[in-house]
Amino acid sequence: MAQVTLKGSPVEVTGQLPQIGQQAPAFSLVAADLSDVSLASLAGKRKVLNIFPSVDTPTCATSVRTFNAGASKLANTVVLCISTDLPFAQARFCGAEGLDNVINLSTMRGADFLQSYGVAIASGPLVGVAARAVLVLDEHDKVLHSELVGEIADEPNYAAAMAVLK
Repeated sequence: MAQVTLKGSPVEVTGQLPQIGQQAPAFSLVAADLSDVSLASLAGKRKVLNIFPSVDTPTCATSVRTFNAGASKLANTVVLCISTDLPFAQARFCGAEGLDNVINLSTMRGADFLQSYGVAIASGPLVGVAARAVLVLDEHDKVLHSELVGEIADEPNYAAAMAVLK
C-alpha cells in the first residue's frame, strides 16, 4: 500500500502503480458518449494517462489544460484524462474550456481500474476516487513513465512525462 498526502494529511492508496518497463494492465472505462473504451482499442498509439480525483478541482483542471496543450504537438499520441467524474461532468468542463485534444474517461463502470493501476484512495475524505498519477505508455502499452504524485493537491511533473515522448 502506497501513501500520499492530501494537504499534508496522510492518505493510503491501494493497488500497485505500473512501473517503467512493465506492461500496462488492460482496462475498460467510459467515454463521453457512454461507450466503453478499452486499452486494446487504442492499440498502436502512445498514451498519456492523466489520472486524477475530479475535474472540478483546480489542480485537476490545470492538468487537463496542460496535457491538452501538449497533446496537440505529439504525433501518434492520445491523452486520456481519467477520473471518477461522470462523463457528463467531464464533457461539460472540456466543452466550456474548449479542450479537444484529450479523451476523457470515467471509472463509472470501471472501478477495478483504480486498484489495477494503484491509484485507489483507501483512506481520508477522498475514499473511492483516484489519487493523482501520470503514466506514459508506448504503442505496445509498455510503461515509459510512471508517477504517483506524493501530494494530491500538487501538479504532476509534466516535463518528465512529455520528455519520454520526444
